[in-house]
Amino acid sequence: MSDNNHYTDDPSSSTTQNQARQSMLQPLSPREALEIHLSKLSEEYTESTVSSHKSRLQFFIEFCDEQDIHDLNDLTGRDILQFRTWRSGHGIAKPTLKSALDTLRVYLKNAARADGVHPKLPAQIDPPTLSSDEISRDDTVDAEHAEEILDYLRTYEYASFEHVCTELIFHTAIRRGAAHAIDIEDYHEKEQYIDLVHRPETDTQLKNDGDGERPVALSDLVCKVLNDWIAENRPDVKDDHGRRPLLTTTHGRAHVNTIQTATYAVTRPCAIGQECPHNKNPESCDWAINKNKAHHCPSTVATHALRRGALTHWLTEDWPIEQVSDRADVSPKVLKKHYDQRTKLGKMEQRRDRLSDI
Repeated sequence: MSDNNHYTDDPSSSTTQNQARQSMLQPLSPREALEIHLSKLSEEYTESTVSSHKSRLQFFIEFCDEQDIHDLNDLTGRDILQFRTWRSGHGIAKPTLKSALDTLRVYLKNAARADGVHPKLPAQIDPPTLSSDEISRDDTVDAEHAEEILDYLRTYEYASFEHVCTELIFHTAIRRGAAHAIDIEDYHEKEQYIDLVHRPETDTQLKNDGDGERPVALSDLVCKVLNDWIAENRPDVKDDHGRRPLLTTTHGRAHVNTIQTATYAVTRPCAIGQECPHNKNPESCDWAINKNKAHHCPSTVATHALRRGALTHWLTEDWPIEQVSDRADVSPKVLKKHYDQRTKLGKMEQRRDRLSDI
């Protein structure tokens, strides 16, 4: 570790002050700081925000383990730069890197308040600046790739947890938090729809609270997959509140991160029999062998990419934007800015199809 002169505003006069600040720090491990951070966050933000921070910060925890950083008192600006390089090395998009560093800065601010890191350290984090296009664009699973994934799952992993999550989210474009919140009783088999219900009192919230409640229609195919999942593969368990979740593991209701992991797993090229574009051997690659490490594969994307791909597909298929908005619980304005991945040329060709009506 480098010494704490790194933080000095005036190297010629403040070494003693810097050492004094260091002597006031209290030992704090990266994991202890994470608990403090998440606890503070939970006082002001929703469960989905807390979960997102936890997911992003797991990479920093892993980095600290690799670098033998066991006490944040020892963390320096050089370590932060090394983490940035390490995180970038996983092939992530620029917006994802910005989110990672923004989250890390808030985490370290809370660690500083707990006297765990030098108080000047959080300000040294310098996330990349995004252009307007980069702000509005993100990873997307387009319809063609989604069908490749689903075709494989329908053939080789039919009605598995990964298949059900992928089928449901791409078909409905619901958020992973909404998928996490669905109970067996919310699925209406005969009428072929699911009810999305905001139940914060029993730990399942929708992003837009009560305004996000709505019925979502399902196709014959998706209903068949859900029926077979429930009848054959779903662990018959209840959650901590005695409710019967639709998506379960042997431990109870599937956590939002477990749903995220399912998406990471199925979006690995090797997971659906495709050649690895990263020159890895699937038989020895940790990303391929261990689903919990699938997120390290540069080709994987998060659950949100399925949602974005579904919304773009519906718009490409000329669904009225109001219908897409209602089904996905997203305003037309946000839909156009953040979810519509059609090119300008593609939109022009769609308009061309309307010329005969003029």
